Amino acid sequence: MTTVAVALAIAGGVGYWLARVQHGATPATPASAPGAVAAAAAEGAGSGGGERQILYYRNPMGLPDTSPVPKKDSMGMDYLPVYADDRPDDRGAVVVSPARVQTLGVRTAAVERRAVDATVRASGRVEIDERRQVVVAPRFEGWIERLQVNAVGDVVNKGQPLFTAYSPELQSAGEELRIAERLARDSAAHDPLASESARRLAEATRARLRNLQVAGQSGARQVFHAPASGVVLEKMAVEGGRFMAGEALFRIADLSRVWIIADLYEQDLARVQVGQGAEVVLDAWPGRSFAARVGYLYPTLDTATRSTRVRLELDNADGLLRPGMFAQVALAVGDVTPKTVVPGSAIIDDGERRVVLRALGEGRFKPQAVKLGERGREWVEVLEGVEEGERVVVSANFLIDSESQLKAALANLVAPAPAADAEPHAHAARLRYDTTGTLEAIELETRSLTLSHAPIPELKWPRMTMDFQLADPALVEGVAPGSAVRFSFEVGEPGEYVVTRIEAAQAQPDTGGEVDAAGRAAPGDGSGQGAGAHGGH
Repeated sequence: MTTVAVALAIAGGVGYWLARVQHGATPATPASAPGAVAAAAAEGAGSGGGERQILYYRNPMGLPDTSPVPKKDSMGMDYLPVYADDRPDDRGAVVVSPARVQTLGVRTAAVERRAVDATVRASGRVEIDERRQVVVAPRFEGWIERLQVNAVGDVVNKGQPLFTAYSPELQSAGEELRIAERLARDSAAHDPLASESARRLAEATRARLRNLQVAGQSGARQVFHAPASGVVLEKMAVEGGRFMAGEALFRIADLSRVWIIADLYEQDLARVQVGQGAEVVLDAWPGRSFAARVGYLYPTLDTATRSTRVRLELDNADGLLRPGMFAQVALAVGDVTPKTVVPGSAIIDDGERRVVLRALGEGRFKPQAVKLGERGREWVEVLEGVEEGERVVVSANFLIDSESQLKAALANLVAPAPAADAEPHAHAARLRYDTTGTLEAIELETRSLTLSHAPIPELKWPRMTMDFQLADPALVEGVAPGSAVRFSFEVGEPGEYVVTRIEAAQAQPDTGGEVDAAGRAAPGDGSGQGAGAHGGH
């Protein structure tokens, strides 16, 4: 009688607890009871004036297991509640277990409002101001008799003698001029016509000497002077050597003002204008910067590097900047207006759109397409997609992508919302496969198994050994490593395969074939029959 009374009391308590659950209330259970933490969270959420509707409870480790009532997993962790108003954010989200979040080193940062340091940076080189260089090229043939400047790098001043040249052509023109002048003077009295012809000949000879740039010198020898102050960059003149008409003997450049030719990327062209200030830093002078100004944007684009050249001009009175030096250019193009920004490491470019991973809490991460604005050294302006105060992943986001979870979530960015009257856990439906194999190893701490399984044509898997997750450690009780087994597994997120049933089986000979839906060996006839796939959750 005592046993019957106790059983009736227990049955009554369970019935009362179930009634309270169905009416949205939480029974007063001790903290050690299964689901106590989750139930307390539900009660606290409902005390704020309007209860949040709990759809179901999910596994805290991210495994494909849900429950309509609070419960604990085999490790003693409470299942987490999923609320009805969480579903819009959960759609298309990537769920990562807390252990994996810690292992991957996932870090997040808040979306902020701040000014973007939108400095445009480019690499360049010091070059000569093309408007400040001259060449010395005689317009007649001759020989160099004396060379006054005889070394490249010599500094010369305007008007300084460079060399003395002898030319038979100059001698002939000089003699012709003297004869014409004397004839015009001597025949003026008795033969005006001859005098006029001689005068015109003398004028033509003077014009020819002016064109040869020897005006004022009518001898066979000509002294050439530096046409501008600067540095001798090239010297082809050799004392005693012969030169031809038009041959460049000296090239002189004024280096008191130089150019920086920088390569500007295509996406930065719209942010740079002529007259804009810049700061130049050179490796040759660490810790020192030089002020420059944009002088010209070249009209062509290099199709190989997708960049165009920009010319900056700066003074070089002390001669510190030498042509050929490597330079780093910083063009300040930003403003101080606060903008919505995220760290640059938060941006993932999938080739078609820019995406950030929003951190929703409890190991949930949702890809969010964003429209970007200005880019700074550390921050990127976001025009659309996220709001100030939200959190985004700034590290390990590429690892989440490498596990293919991000790709699956991106495909759901435009997926329709689930129906309001759908079953609470209908979204968790997964394909289930039954097959056979050998249990190689068990890791209860990580809830994983190593199994050698038969070919599975539906998944295009050959016979191989791989790791599976274990839905419940109790499933492997009584099954020892090395045993032949029949097992069922479900396909969850990409790369997630969870064993939901496993039992020891008698060892079967390896037929080289595949397995059917019941796990029986099939002849290896290549017919494509194999492990059966079933819907499940």
